[in-house]
Amino acid sequence: MGRTVGIDLGTTNSAVAVIDPEGEPEVIVNAQGSRTTPSVVARRPADGEELIGEVAKRQAAINPQNTLFSVKRLMGQRYDDEVVQAVAARLPYDLTRHDNGDAWVQLGGEALAPSEVGAMVLQKLKADAEQFLGEEVSDAVITVPAYFDDGQRNATKAAGTIAGLNVIGIVNEPTAAALAYGFSAKASEDGQDGAAAAHIVVYDLGGGTFDVSILRLGGGGVFEVVSTAGDSFLGGDDFDLRVVGRLLEAFQAETGIDLSEDQAALMRVKEAAEQAKHELSTIQRSRISLPYIAADSAGPKHLEYELARDELEELVADLVERTREPCRRAMADARLDLDQIDQVILVGGQTRMPMVREAAREHFGREPHQGVNPDEVVALGAAIQSGSLTGEIGREILLLDVTSQTLGTSVIGDRFSRIIPRNTTIPTSRMETYYTVSDNQTTMLIDVLQGESETASENRKLGDFHLSGLRRAPAGQASADLTFNMDADGILSAHAVDHDTGVEAEITITDAPGLTQRQIEEMTEKAAERFKAGAEQDG
Repeated sequence: MGRTVGIDLGTTNSAVAVIDPEGEPEVIVNAQGSRTTPSVVARRPADGEELIGEVAKRQAAINPQNTLFSVKRLMGQRYDDEVVQAVAARLPYDLTRHDNGDAWVQLGGEALAPSEVGAMVLQKLKADAEQFLGEEVSDAVITVPAYFDDGQRNATKAAGTIAGLNVIGIVNEPTAAALAYGFSAKASEDGQDGAAAAHIVVYDLGGGTFDVSILRLGGGGVFEVVSTAGDSFLGGDDFDLRVVGRLLEAFQAETGIDLSEDQAALMRVKEAAEQAKHELSTIQRSRISLPYIAADSAGPKHLEYELARDELEELVADLVERTREPCRRAMADARLDLDQIDQVILVGGQTRMPMVREAAREHFGREPHQGVNPDEVVALGAAIQSGSLTGEIGREILLLDVTSQTLGTSVIGDRFSRIIPRNTTIPTSRMETYYTVSDNQTTMLIDVLQGESETASENRKLGDFHLSGLRRAPAGQASADLTFNMDADGILSAHAVDHDTGVEAEITITDAPGLTQRQIEEMTEKAAERFKAGAEQDG
């Protein structure tokens, strides 16, 4: 039996942490000496060697079509979804539609599930942790955005399995951040471990997603999520793309050259845009210089541009504004007033932007807490949860999380019948009775939906199943009980039973969208062989 770690599998960067011998969470330094690892995977065309992390990120500009980044946004997603197509339009690598309708990626001519790519990053984190600890790592708690739906959570769990990890828990990222905050000495000094409960807001704007969660920290190590809301397609990547767009426009206006179809040039522009954005968190103006970015009959062309902080803020103002509605909804669902909020915690690298910090202050009426590292706090919280599950920490912790979105089924008239409302504490089980709608009906088609629209077809379909063998009877006289069960990881199963005949049917929502168990097993074997070959080559 090996060690257990906590992992923040991020859109842009990932981190891994462990409970140290004194029972405290500690971020693990990777093989390159860094505390975070870029969530980037590449394959060199010349020899087929796979690169992961910083080495993959460094060569992206010269190998854009074989460098995968921001793949977390594609996990558990359908290829035909509008949001996936919008993301695909701005990626240098190719997406493909798998047989089951999922979005897969192309790497060196090979089609890979996003979970496989996530597994490559997890394998590196696992190997770095083993090198750091000097022993095997076997188990992990992995974090996900709070607003991830069932398919995305299962895809994340599959990534851990493919990487050779026993995933003992899935924890929402804002919840993990609150765990780290509440576990800290600072929280104790503020009275958060005392008898009086405190309400904590976690404002999490990462590379690909935005989440806001409100938690009640009570005495005795109780962490209770009161409400959560978010946007699964709002993050630092979107901020970067606004800067990229401005740079492309300025270059074309000056030279007449459109760089949008030159993938190598685009990667250079993207890297420069990201760097400038980072610099503008601490200075007022950033100079962008990309020599020899293109050429025409007159000779080589260079991209030179000075970006000011106020120009950046103008470019992304609507993105920052998009965080307002989830914050309002989370407060309304929590039934709290602003004066009842005790602390605001910022998570995710994009919260370093002064404009974002100011938005969080305006949303919640108080200055955000400055005592946590937004890049590391989620991994630390995951490690705390792993230590709680394995008994490695001395304190008792009770984590009460909630469903991020409403779950239900469709009924006649394209109406959405709600079974588990959003912000229901998990694990939970809810049952509703449904009746036949036509005479002599012997089968019910039951779909499983997730979302907030009253119109069933506007919500996300997670899967469906049939209950056959119903008693023949006039419409409305035969019925079945439909039960939804959601476990502590936020993963759903559904069960139906006919009142009269006792016939049962059930489904665990693991492959709609997603991978079958056989696919996961095959990918696990392939990943182990790939990692072994890479290790032997490195040796």
